[in-house]
Amino acid sequence: MLKIFVSLAMFIGLLNAYEMDFTKETQGLVRHIKIYKDPKWASKIELQNGKKVFFCSPKSMFEFYFRPGKWHNVGVKSEKDFKDILVTDHNTLEIIEARGAFFVYGSSVTSPAGDDLVPFNSYKEAKEFAEKYNGKRVFGFREVSDALIRLLNGRI
Repeated sequence: MLKIFVSLAMFIGLLNAYEMDFTKETQGLVRHIKIYKDPKWASKIELQNGKKVFFCSPKSMFEFYFRPGKWHNVGVKSEKDFKDILVTDHNTLEIIEARGAFFVYGSSVTSPAGDDLVPFNSYKEAKEFAEKYNGKRVFGFREVSDALIRLLNGRI
């Protein structure tokens, strides 16, 4: 019975697994950096229409999230157009849903986009990372603001 339960749990886990299905040619939308060069920072938004938009970092993903009209060719009209918002957990390198992730602000660790938000699946891991790398604060997805992203980009 235990074998069946474990097998079923693993199968369900595989069904819910996300992937960063980029190629060597895939460039991030915002900064046009090839994703494969630093995949530990890869982020992706999958749209309801099936289109996949890649980013070289969580900060770049949030730039698009807050101002999708700047890239009108993507065709996003509202947040309802977003199906999955994915980031790469900094510790495990697993692909996780960004809306449930925790982001460290102000650490000494930088992404290909410069100062960035470092994503984690758990608050505990984010807090530990912040303490080790001089992070200033841990944010949940809904706590990240356009103003914070603009600050990271030096636009405030």
